[in-house]
Amino acid sequence: MQWLAALCVRRPVFTWVLILALVVVGVASLRGLGVDRFPNIDFPVVVVSTVLPGASPEQVETEVSDKIEEQLNSISGLDELRSNSFEGLSVVVARFDLDKDTAVAAQEVRDRVNRTLSRLPAGIEQPRVERMDPDAAPVMLVALSAPRTSRELTEYADRVLRRQIESLNGVGGVNVLGGRARQINVVLDPGRLQSFGLTATDVQRSLASQNVEIPGGNVAQGATTFSLRVMGRVASIAEMGDLVVATRGGLGVRIRDVGRVEDGEEEASSAAMVNGRDVVMLSVRKQSGTNTLAVIDRLQERIAEVRPDLPPGFRLEVVRDESEFVRNAIGAVEEHLVIGGILAALVVLLFLWNGRSTLIAALAIPTSIISTFGLIKAMGLTLNVITMLALTLAVGIVIDDAIVVLENIFRFIDEKGASPRRAAVLATKEIGLAVLATTLSLIAVFLPVAFMGGIVGRFMGSFGFTMSFAIGVSLLVSFTLTPMLSARWLKPSPKYLPEHMLQEDEGVPEPEEDPDAEFSDPAAEPRAEEVEGYRQWSARTRVLPPAYLASGHAATGIYGAVEGVYLRALAFVMRHRWVVGLAMVAVFLSTIPLVKVVQKNFLPLDDESRFDVSIRAPEGMSLAQTQLVTERMAREIRQIPGVQLTVATVGSPPGDPSGRGSNQASLFVRLVPANRRADDQQVIMGRVRTQVVPRFAAEHLRVSVSAVNAFGSGSPPTPRRSSTC
Repeated sequence: MQWLAALCVRRPVFTWVLILALVVVGVASLRGLGVDRFPNIDFPVVVVSTVLPGASPEQVETEVSDKIEEQLNSISGLDELRSNSFEGLSVVVARFDLDKDTAVAAQEVRDRVNRTLSRLPAGIEQPRVERMDPDAAPVMLVALSAPRTSRELTEYADRVLRRQIESLNGVGGVNVLGGRARQINVVLDPGRLQSFGLTATDVQRSLASQNVEIPGGNVAQGATTFSLRVMGRVASIAEMGDLVVATRGGLGVRIRDVGRVEDGEEEASSAAMVNGRDVVMLSVRKQSGTNTLAVIDRLQERIAEVRPDLPPGFRLEVVRDESEFVRNAIGAVEEHLVIGGILAALVVLLFLWNGRSTLIAALAIPTSIISTFGLIKAMGLTLNVITMLALTLAVGIVIDDAIVVLENIFRFIDEKGASPRRAAVLATKEIGLAVLATTLSLIAVFLPVAFMGGIVGRFMGSFGFTMSFAIGVSLLVSFTLTPMLSARWLKPSPKYLPEHMLQEDEGVPEPEEDPDAEFSDPAAEPRAEEVEGYRQWSARTRVLPPAYLASGHAATGIYGAVEGVYLRALAFVMRHRWVVGLAMVAVFLSTIPLVKVVQKNFLPLDDESRFDVSIRAPEGMSLAQTQLVTERMAREIRQIPGVQLTVATVGSPPGDPSGRGSNQASLFVRLVPANRRADDQQVIMGRVRTQVVPRFAAEHLRVSVSAVNAFGSGSPPTPRRSSTC
């Protein structure tokens, strides 16, 4: 690496341009990086949703779910296949091996489902094949409430709020939960139908054939072309009642003769409650790969703009905001990153006791970390807890190469009398191979983590890449910026200068020398009187630590204390080698029982001041009954000290990828901040399991109390403890 160091020493402008280019690319990349709590892990999971109106769960299972499963079972790479059959809805979930490309898996599933369409019963809706994307999980829940009917709330949420929110950049979609949209209902009288010899199918057929709008083609008239349409749609409730169903005795039998037409609302398929209050919930999903914090900031701004325009009595409330936990997680790691960098620089200053040397070494930290952002962007990674953790750990590593190179440059200046320019090149040449080997060995440790298999490999892959990037950049910095700054900022050793210059307290100017001169070996070792003169000068100017004052004399100060302890420990180890060997063997063997008793979990148990309760009632329980049971459990949970709010959602609207039936519910529990409550989150969750859940044993519920899934609803659930009653 002598040629690179020599080039940078002779061409400082080139060095500054090289380093600044890396820093500028890193800063520019940082602005465009996505921010999320965890890495974007693409799980190859495909969901097939099929609607068969009016069918019982047993009929859905035998006529829809089983036939779709039979076709999907032969797809290559299929790891797990399961289905849920509800009233009028079939949900088949196909999970593939992690090596399977999700797009290919979805296309293969789509092809197999199309083959099955001819075997499925008549009247089904077109099956929906969707890929589960954890990165497109809901990031915010907004509750709309008012002393109005559910239909009015739903229409305002769907026609006004949903459209205003979906227009924001980064928003992937908005689902309306707990709403009941407008629906024109035709209520038939069985007695009247029988008296006219008609059936409900006759009425349905007449509605389908008469309430239509048919295109009539184009008519050309000179230079003008007209588009024709047959306007056959009814414009009011009264017109729908006038539609003719059949003719009896020369008279037409109209719909109003066999029933009534009412402007009503659709049958409820989902319900939402906040602290027991019925609401219409808007579940906002972000687009895959977008910045979570930026999307939520835009959502907050839009909600603040919408609130003044709400109708009288309407209330809009954000009941769940994922940005809070992303900010806390990323903010904590950023704080550790900054503090770690400052402490690393202070440690260097403590031992070198030289401001210029400390600054030269400390510059390796920001240049290496900031430059790494460019490589993170190029790899398609995001800023998350894992990548930020890697940068935090890299702070203590990226400065090592600079310290080693700087210390050797100083040794050449102090002990061999070389000028700073020559010392920068000769010292880098001497240890260049050792620094390169050390850096490559570190990369060899961290880089294989990026190529691990399984879910852990997907989760920790960004850690390995980030650490390797930062260490590689630090190697470049230590061979370019560090020698150049050392050649410009370090001073020549005063013990090799004339005697009168030893009295100068403000430093010694560097002598002029030919920049194109060949770098030669430094002068011989200094004489004893020169060493003593240098000791006095450095003690007065406090330029260097006592360890560098002279050879053959004990060091003093902090460095001397550390060195003394180390030398005594080293002497003991060398005298009792067998003791050290046995101790190392004992430590190694102790890891075997310790691994067995230590607690194991994929993610740490953090106090996030929130958790989830999943409820599944027996099949066949109606939506209203499930809602009643869920609210009873929510009321019991709200009695526990420290619980701030409960958000309950029952069932799912048509087309929702969650595919929850009317007997399934989800309960989100938000706690007061940790600094304002006495009990930990795990303690409160334990009380729900041991005190609340057993009270509903008569309902035969399956209840799971767990931490909020950190990867979103589209990912495999994290290991959780569950209680079934």
